[in-house]
Amino acid sequence: MPPALRRNANLAKTITYLVIHLGIGFSVAYAFTGSVTIAGAIAVVEPLCNAVAYFFHERVWNKALA
Repeated sequence: MPPALRRNANLAKTITYLVIHLGIGFSVAYAFTGSVTIAGAIAVVEPLCNAVAYFFHERVWNKALA
């Protein structure tokens, strides 16, 4: 697969995974709360928190392995 096509495929895979992740997060939060507003907020905030946690997790591992 040419590099440009591989990049496009990786981007598409990332976007589709994000949609699935947000959909699951929203659905679970809505099932627990019954509120579209709260479920929407949780579905947006949770991945952002995970991204920050992952960044620091990687830094700790990189230092441990150095």
